[in-house]
Amino acid sequence: MNDNPQMRRMKFRAWHRGTREADYTVGGYFERYHAEWDEADIAWFERFMDEQDADIIGWALGTIPVPDQWKGPMMDKFLKLDFVKIEN
Repeated sequence: MNDNPQMRRMKFRAWHRGTREADYTVGGYFERYHAEWDEADIAWFERFMDEQDADIIGWALGTIPVPDQWKGPMMDKFLKLDFVKIEN
């Protein structure tokens, strides 16, 4: 990934969302899954990062429904939240 400018840019955007909660969820998701993404998955994630943090967190917590355009395997993995490390 270090020599791939697109992935470096996506990693930066994923970890610099604007809120700590979104940084951990979007950044953690990127860290856990990016190595296995194909071009369609990368395109999905780039579009996903254009969404508002409040919406992303709402979907993750189940407080607002996930719009149909985001439903599918990528969102299914995101909603598990098993990639978020909780530090004490």
